[in-house]
Amino acid sequence: MELRIELAGRGDLAGQIRDQIAGLVKQGLLRADDRIPSSRELAARLGVSRTTVATAYEQLTADGFLQARTGVGTYIRNPTVEPPTLSRLTGGPEPQPIWAGLHDPEDLSAAAPRFDLRAGIPDARSFPFATWRAAVADQFRPNVVGTAAYGDPAGDPGLRTAVARHVAVSRSVRGGPDDVLITNGIQQAIDLIARVVLKPGDVVAVEDPGYGPPRVLFRSLGLRVVGVPVDDEGLVVDALPADARLVYVTPAHQFPLGVPLSAQRRTALLEWAARTGATIVEDDYDSEFRFAGRPLEPLQSLDRDGSVIYVGSFSKIMLPTIRLGFLVAPPSLYGALRKAKWLTDWHTALPLQRALATFIENGHLAHHLRRMRRTYAQRHHHLQAALHTAFDGTLCPLPSLAGLHVAVRSPEPTYDDTALAARATELGVGLLPLSYHAVDPQPRVTGLILGYGAIEQNRIDEALALLKQCL
Repeated sequence: MELRIELAGRGDLAGQIRDQIAGLVKQGLLRADDRIPSSRELAARLGVSRTTVATAYEQLTADGFLQARTGVGTYIRNPTVEPPTLSRLTGGPEPQPIWAGLHDPEDLSAAAPRFDLRAGIPDARSFPFATWRAAVADQFRPNVVGTAAYGDPAGDPGLRTAVARHVAVSRSVRGGPDDVLITNGIQQAIDLIARVVLKPGDVVAVEDPGYGPPRVLFRSLGLRVVGVPVDDEGLVVDALPADARLVYVTPAHQFPLGVPLSAQRRTALLEWAARTGATIVEDDYDSEFRFAGRPLEPLQSLDRDGSVIYVGSFSKIMLPTIRLGFLVAPPSLYGALRKAKWLTDWHTALPLQRALATFIENGHLAHHLRRMRRTYAQRHHHLQAALHTAFDGTLCPLPSLAGLHVAVRSPEPTYDDTALAARATELGVGLLPLSYHAVDPQPRVTGLILGYGAIEQNRIDEALALLKQCL
């Protein structure tokens, strides 16, 4: 246990040492069986005689704070103290006004609800932990090259190669390893892009309703965010603001409504970007889990003008805690994005990068995806059928052929879906209202988002029965 003691003046040094150690114990910061430095070691650190420290230790032992274990060392005894109650700091400078107006982040680390219908959470129970643990453990051996070194801000070359091959085979994404940059999830990828492409005051177009965190991120950077409506063909391209410098879109499985961007709209969006010189950020959200229909090509694979930056993540297909993502950028932006990554956090953790490269190249990711696609397809079909049966038009499921959630529309646009979600939460059903993801103060659509990644299929009916009680 590292122990910091501050000595003031030259009077009663033993008493000062005794009082400070006793104070740490009383606060619960030093706990039972914590080992403290030997009297010789602490005396050397403090520049006092060993006798001074030994006197303090003898007093602490007599008062029941310490115990000496022969041949082992000196330890804190099992004191009867309250848990530590550290007071919050006070004062300090004020943040910029924009931060006061932003939503507090949703606490996804909190205990899962009894019936977990939260969107975007995969089934951790089915993850191949033993395989992943072995891949990670291999990276923490002394003879692994680069264990104690810093890495390329763009990412480990092996992982960039694995990602480039993976998205080329699975999604027809064009580009090689030198077009891929590894990030800490999609959110960092979007942050890097905004820093490189935009300046404060620029207009960013986002889907309305749409995924909230990027929208909040854009606002925090001083950008003007404009919501663009979504219909049954996806983003309404004709409604894009003429002065938008960037558009963020989820074309594979629009979040939260679930509709794919139609082929006609994809062409129109690319033509709009080429005409205006704007950048498209394509978040290929939920593209790995398609259960019916022919998958549409990513915008990136259709782009011939370098307008599209493709971003992806392993949070949904593996585990959110891994926090690994990537972007595929045109050459004109890649160098600046690499510099921005270096300035932000130098590089993403190398052992996890190399473990993921092994996981992909050995076929474990592809096997896991095939298995989970079957599991999620069963839950998807079960949930869709149960919604039609249980709610009979009260809550109308929107068409969905992919992903980890289904959106249901409320009977009226003005329906209070926030209150409905709150009542469901009180009954142990965790979910979010559609209006939570609205850009404008007046939501364009209200309803609920029902995720099925984290709930077992045999519990879906019970969850929906509780939800029906809330209507």
